Amino acid sequence: MSTSSNPAALEQVRGLARQLDTSIRLPGGIRIGWDALLGLIPGVGDWAGALLSSYIILQAVRLGASREVLLRMVGNVGLEALVGAVPFLGDVFDAAWKANTRNVRLLEEHLMAPAATRRASRAWVFGIGVLLVGVLALAVTITVLLLRALASLGGQT
Repeated sequence: MSTSSNPAALEQVRGLARQLDTSIRLPGGIRIGWDALLGLIPGVGDWAGALLSSYIILQAVRLGASREVLLRMVGNVGLEALVGAVPFLGDVFDAAWKANTRNVRLLEEHLMAPAATRRASRAWVFGIGVLLVGVLALAVTITVLLLRALASLGGQT
């Protein structure tokens, strides 16, 4: 499949990614988009940005992106929304990560070389899975240690 399979849809997602990630020039040449500004609204801003970003993923589905590429795209948006929810630091991450630009690049790569992009995305999804299992194991270990510490403190009184 080539990028000319649906040039209008591809140009539409490029334009949306530009608006969401790089449409506003700040002093010093730094570029941010509406997604970063939405992220400044406590509670709902990051989720509103994620909702807008999901349109790019929907178009990727319509253009035939593989399951692995779609999972990677969802991971990019999810990571941006999750980290973006952290006050200030999350907003800086949101402005730098640019999930929409990453996702359009992934879609373009997939349309030009589906097999290679699928393999790279499969490796990325696997790596994220391993990382999540590690974080979960760490959380369980810390919880068990804290509960034991609390139990030992309770027994001393």
